[in-house]
Amino acid sequence: MPQNLLEQLRQYTVVVADTGDMEAMEKFHPQDATTNPSLITAAAQMPQYQPIVDGVLLEAQIDARKELGARATDQAIANLAFQRLAIAFGKKILGIVPGRVSTEVDARLSYDTEATIAQARSIVKQYDAAGIGRDRVLIKIASTWEGIRAAEVLEKEGIHCNLTLLFGLHQAIAAADAGATLISPFVGRILDWYKKDTGKDFHGAEDPGVQSVTHIYNYFKKFGYKTVVMGASFRNIGEICELAGCDLLTISPQLLAELEATQADLPRKLSADSAKNMQIEKIHVDKAAFDRTHSADRMASDKLKEGIDGFASALVKLETLLAKRLAELESRAPATV
Repeated sequence: MPQNLLEQLRQYTVVVADTGDMEAMEKFHPQDATTNPSLITAAAQMPQYQPIVDGVLLEAQIDARKELGARATDQAIANLAFQRLAIAFGKKILGIVPGRVSTEVDARLSYDTEATIAQARSIVKQYDAAGIGRDRVLIKIASTWEGIRAAEVLEKEGIHCNLTLLFGLHQAIAAADAGATLISPFVGRILDWYKKDTGKDFHGAEDPGVQSVTHIYNYFKKFGYKTVVMGASFRNIGEICELAGCDLLTISPQLLAELEATQADLPRKLSADSAKNMQIEKIHVDKAAFDRTHSADRMASDKLKEGIDGFASALVKLETLLAKRLAELESRAPATV
């Protein structure tokens, strides 16, 4: 009996789960897992994860009251709790996956290098306190120029970074030059933009998201960068199949299930050996080149802003949900809260 697509993909590529749902991870056995504010917000609303949410809220309430006294409003406690919730999920996830978990810095800090560095250090400190080594944690940072500069500092401290919301080669090169451990180019979001902009649909190797990741992968392998490429944000399994051989691919549970249910031949599409023999021009990306290229690339410019705004909105939603949940806990057990 032929292998399914997922089994064949694992022969070429490290499969990562793009979800905050731990039950899905237990089903598909990914090597690593990635989360983002939208995924954590969705998981926090699932009944099976309510004990995790409640535990984080109550701990945050105690700490906030110690630090803020009378200023420890439900909203202030929720703000503190959301920063810890992703780590709480991350710790649980690391009990399931053998590899790494990606935990995201607050998207609202995407244009603030120093604040990004401070929050990344805080995240790693909390994982350290739980006995989780830095080799198992990736700090997700948006691929702004400021975020990339933060990653450069953090990598020198042994804090590994995942540069996310990445849509253009200029972002990828800047991240690799900064020594980022991993980048996450967003395949599906690039496709979304081109479909809307042109009114056309794209399939297979013509998919502009697939072309972008292929170009980035070949560039990195041609010039020997240590930074690895993890394709992300897929809309269909066709995009995934076209990137078989990429270092890593982070895939939603729905698409993992579809890959597992599909019997077909899956040839390798990307290869480091092939890339080394390609004629590719080396590109220098300093801040001026980054800004110039980013401004000229409407897709990358639009999608980076949209992605940061979307993750920031998800955090606001999560803070609101946490504040509401805290009020419920206080009303049910006022004597112990």
